[in-house]
Amino acid sequence: MTVRSAALPEKLVAHGSQDVCNFTIQRPTLRGGSSGSAVQQAQCYLNEAMTGANLDEDGDFGPVTTAATKRFQRCAGITVDGTVGAQTWSFLVFWANSTASVC
Repeated sequence: MTVRSAALPEKLVAHGSQDVCNFTIQRPTLRGGSSGSAVQQAQCYLNEAMTGANLDEDGDFGPVTTAATKRFQRCAGITVDGTVGAQTWSFLVFWANSTASVC
């Protein structure tokens, strides 16, 4: 796993946690058509959590990100709907910051 940036947002540092991805600390529900820094965060987590995801961290939740999200959800044994909601965020944070890959 590689750290994407040496400087973490102050809110993360203040709480003593380090995160492999640091586009944002917001965790809104994301689905096809979503865009922005939270999508970049999810894409980064997907890249870190799975082998071979190779997503562009471009902030566009398109068909490739939807497919990667469904693959992650299947591998993690959680509801497969292609949406990054509370459950998926929780599993993404865990697996992206783990030393192992979920799949």
